[in-house]
Amino acid sequence: MSSLLKMLIVAYITASALAATYSQTDSHTGPDFLNAFTSPHDNILRWAVYRNYVDAGTAASQNLTFASGNTFIMRADSKKTLSSSGAGRNSVRLQSNKQYTTSVMVFNIRHMPQGCGTWPAVWTVGGDWPNEGEIDILEGVNDQGPNQVTLHTGNGGCTMPASRSETGTAVGNDCDTADTNNAGCGVKVDDGRSYGPSFNSNGGGWYAVERTNSFIKVWFWSRSAGGIPSDVTSGASKVNTDNWGTPRAFFPSTSCSISSKFGPHNIIFDLTLSQFLQGGDWAGSSSVYAASGCPSTCVDYVNNNPSAFTNAYFDFAWLKIYA
Repeated sequence: MSSLLKMLIVAYITASALAATYSQTDSHTGPDFLNAFTSPHDNILRWAVYRNYVDAGTAASQNLTFASGNTFIMRADSKKTLSSSGAGRNSVRLQSNKQYTTSVMVFNIRHMPQGCGTWPAVWTVGGDWPNEGEIDILEGVNDQGPNQVTLHTGNGGCTMPASRSETGTAVGNDCDTADTNNAGCGVKVDDGRSYGPSFNSNGGGWYAVERTNSFIKVWFWSRSAGGIPSDVTSGASKVNTDNWGTPRAFFPSTSCSISSKFGPHNIIFDLTLSQFLQGGDWAGSSSVYAASGCPSTCVDYVNNNPSAFTNAYFDFAWLKIYA
């Protein structure tokens, strides 16, 4: 065997061994969330919704955002009774100032919003929706767990194999929003502690997403679970995703060109309330709301029961990003 060939083999083996190792590029804790994220409040999104995203100044003055030490809180208003003709209950939507492509993100979350009429989400999205894609990492409605991880893509074909290496359960393998009426391709996480009151009563946990041109993977570890990788719990300067086990959700590029379906993404945290129009009417659609065991109608409940939203808040310990 020639020395050149030996060198090439060694280089290949080394590259393969390091393929899942990433170095930390961004770290956000406490007040730094307010520096790394902005609060768009135009309220003109792709769906008409019954909530009122406020700007940073209003959020701070109404205590809808709070940051100190290793704690960052964002919440919905829980004080005002609303008029049915008003803009909706005040809430917060944060968007990262930076965009990301190939990366690993680890979210250390102590508490997530809960309650009837709530639709909390942690997700990433491109500027040209749906053509630059969307990755829903943590999302659900009306306390109905477990969490669902979902991809949304534009026209042109993006499907997932029926059988793939994940512990969750696929609830749709066509990611194209045009084919699925915006539903995309979702995976239900196989852990009841992954969402809502159960997530909160167990002290929250860690969500992680790895995005490459070959796949997108999402993991979840409850804070009450054992055997959590130490580089996850510590927010280490380097992480090796090969040591994290089988992901809860796995989206390979087998029949979906991730590099062309997903562009540069911003990270989004938001809390939506009371949906009532077509497309994106998950939390407040009459069938989903009633099936969740929630009282009255979604709009009436959100308007007239401010104290019901006392627990409608995110508590982030930190966010670490690797490349």
